[in-house]
Amino acid sequence: MNTSKKSNLRPTIENRQARFNYELLDDFEAGISLEGWEVKSIRNGQIELKNAYVVLKKGEAWIIGLKILPMKEITYEVSSERSRKLLLTKAELSKLFKQTNEKGLSCVPIKIFWKNNLVKVKISVARGKSKYDKRHSMKNKEWRKEKSSLENFSN
Repeated sequence: MNTSKKSNLRPTIENRQARFNYELLDDFEAGISLEGWEVKSIRNGQIELKNAYVVLKKGEAWIIGLKILPMKEITYEVSSERSRKLLLTKAELSKLFKQTNEKGLSCVPIKIFWKNNLVKVKISVARGKSKYDKRHSMKNKEWRKEKSSLENFSN
């Protein structure tokens, strides 16, 4: 009897660089309009979130720079870096517009995941970190790592 879960077949792709470069303020969960080959490529984990960002224009949210690598089986010409529309409610869109109009705030994708057979994007309103903040977060990360290794050593 096979007891493996289907969720193991669907990876979660995270943008770790965004957590390092930005201070994340407010999170939103959005759907994303995709073509069939893009869904299959995401399921295989062939996606890059590193350089992606969200643009708000004409009452809609678009994700730009999201690179989905096409599978080898595709025989027709596809664009791997096309702009994709994010599916948000009007209330969420208006909240995003208000927050991103403030000085120094932008909207970045944090992770792509599966929810009930749908591909979702977690986006966040973010403020860029200064060089000092980045050093401080690296210092805290190293301290947590050292602390956990000391706890494991004492046990």
